[in-house]
Amino acid sequence: QVQLVESGGGSVQSGSTRTLTCTTSADTYNRNCFGWFRQAPGKEREGLAHIYTADGSTHVVDSVKDRFTISQDTAVRTVYLQMSRLKPEDTAMYYCATTPSPGVGCPPFPAESGFAFWGQGTQVTVSS
Repeated sequence: QVQLVESGGGSVQSGSTRTLTCTTSADTYNRNCFGWFRQAPGKEREGLAHIYTADGSTHVVDSVKDRFTISQDTAVRTVYLQMSRLKPEDTAMYYCATTPSPGVGCPPFPAESGFAFWGQGTQVTVSS
C-alpha cells in the first residue's frame, strides 16, 4: 500500500518561507517521480514541481520557479517543497503525489494524469 505523508503546512505571514515535506516508504520512494500540487478554494488543482528520486532531476513550473524549490533527502525518503516570499495567493491545500511505475521517470507536467497516489494534503494559509 502506497502511503504519502505530508507535513509542514500552517498559517504564515506574507513574505515568509515555509518548507513542506513528503515522506514515504523505501519501496515507494526509490526510482520514482514525486510531484507537488496545490488547490486553492474554487480553483483547479495545479502542478508546481516534480523530482525524480533516481537522479535528482527536477522541474518547477514557471509561475513559481523564482520562489519555490523542490529537493530530496534520500536518507530519510523525503521530498521537500521550499516556498519563499509567500503571498496570500499561495494559500491552498498542498498535495504530494507519486507515479505508479518506478524507473520510468516523470510524466508530462504539470498534468496530474501520471500521478496515481496522493497524500492527504497539508494546508498553507498566507496572510497579508
